[in-house]
Amino acid sequence: MTTPPPPPGLTARPLTPTDLDEVYAVYAADEVADAGHLAIEPEDLAGDWSRPSFDLAHDSIGLFENGHVVAAAEVTRGGTRAEGAVHPDVRGRGIGSWLVDWTEARARELGAATVGQTTPEGSVAQRLFLNRGYRLGHTSWVLTLPAGAEIEQRPLPPGYTLGHCPDARRERAAYEVIQQAFDEWEGRERESYADWAATTVRRPGTQPWQLRIVEHEGEVVGASFTILDMQGTGYLHQLAVDARHRGQGLAQAMLADAFERAREEGATHSELSTDSRTGALDLYRKVGMEVTQTWTHLVTDLR
Repeated sequence: MTTPPPPPGLTARPLTPTDLDEVYAVYAADEVADAGHLAIEPEDLAGDWSRPSFDLAHDSIGLFENGHVVAAAEVTRGGTRAEGAVHPDVRGRGIGSWLVDWTEARARELGAATVGQTTPEGSVAQRLFLNRGYRLGHTSWVLTLPAGAEIEQRPLPPGYTLGHCPDARRERAAYEVIQQAFDEWEGRERESYADWAATTVRRPGTQPWQLRIVEHEGEVVGASFTILDMQGTGYLHQLAVDARHRGQGLAQAMLADAFERAREEGATHSELSTDSRTGALDLYRKVGMEVTQTWTHLVTDLR
């Protein structure tokens, strides 16, 4: 792909692993400026960059000023999803528009029919995409458990057990449960086991307590994965129940268990995100969680 000339005063090149710390600083500053909250961690970038489906040398771009990263973007999932950030100190110079041009061009090169990016509601980035004709794909919400509150414990039905994942076979089965549940989302493309593992069980710093499973008669029928971030937040990254075993309180039992395990490891806050494709928002509100952030996934056609 021929990269267009960058905005004046900047140079452009693909990112390399040695850029990770500077890229993280840009993403973090951008997130705080637009969302008012820091959630991204260096381990998130390291996990994303280690996915076999992601080619850092071709699917990423960095913009540099005086030898330092001031903006960056990536295209993933076969070109259908993009992420990008501009450091607040250099906004207003056409850098965001340049990054969007680059992500759309790279997505086309990968053969994608659409590309989308998730932005905080009311943010500079959201206005940029809407002004370019992007449409709403889905809405996401971050929910937090109020201080001092706990999810009500739900006893498991007879024949079900909840615990850590003790071996590779069950780990693979947990992946299958999660993917099958997420496959119910319209338009979702399943990620490979290797890609999933890179951002969960192989994510830098991951410990055994983070992946929990529910079993019934020796079969894994539910799974959750929780991240304890550097802000002291126990963030429930994924939770899924096999469709054949829903309606028995397994999701609430795993939710309470995930946050309890995180608190045992030092978490002071409990948080998760869900979106309009899952239909789970009312469940989380019912158990006492409150919406603290709203994000929009905006999409455009490329053909």
